[in-house]
Amino acid sequence: MSDQQIKDDILLATLSHVPFDGWTQKALRRGTIDAGHGSSVSLRLFPGGLVALAEHLSAYADRLMQKALEKQNLDEMRVRDRITVAVRCRLELMQPHREAMRRVAAFLTLPSNVPLATRLTYKTVNAMWYAAGDTATDFNFYTKRGLLSGVYTSTLLYWLNDESGDCAETWSFLDRRIGNVMKIPGYISRAQKTIARLPTPWNLMRALRNTRVTR
Repeated sequence: MSDQQIKDDILLATLSHVPFDGWTQKALRRGTIDAGHGSSVSLRLFPGGLVALAEHLSAYADRLMQKALEKQNLDEMRVRDRITVAVRCRLELMQPHREAMRRVAAFLTLPSNVPLATRLTYKTVNAMWYAAGDTATDFNFYTKRGLLSGVYTSTLLYWLNDESGDCAETWSFLDRRIGNVMKIPGYISRAQKTIARLPTPWNLMRALRNTRVTR
């Protein structure tokens, strides 16, 4: 059995304890035992403790999402629909562990863990855009990921507290957020075209600014 499989087994076993014990070492110890391993295995595979466990949870969810999206006919969808499917897919896959997700979300909001939360969110939205067929390498690469980070994070928080049947309110919220965000690139594009038509001094200023940025 590979280390990744063992880590997955320990993670899943731990998640069943998190609703009762929180995102704690106690839950990890119990999960490790339930998965049939000793504490030495847990220490070796999760040397960072709860931080390493949170990282693996995010990576595990991303892997499940990517595999599920490979079975979708994304090529036949509009970009906004591909992204909507990706966000919804990741949350639905974690539905059996929603209470545990609530606990790890609280853990990631601790000041010391904010950089970790930011890094994990970036990896998730990056995987979503690649699954959606994004090939951007210019400024749009970062714009898209920045915008989707806001959509994903706000939808995740909404989902964690959604009591509606089949999380219907979450999916309506997601549709609204995607709709709002999809308008922004159009605004940016129109602004760029407007700037390009401005008198020469303005274009010169823009060129100088871009030169400083690329140095």
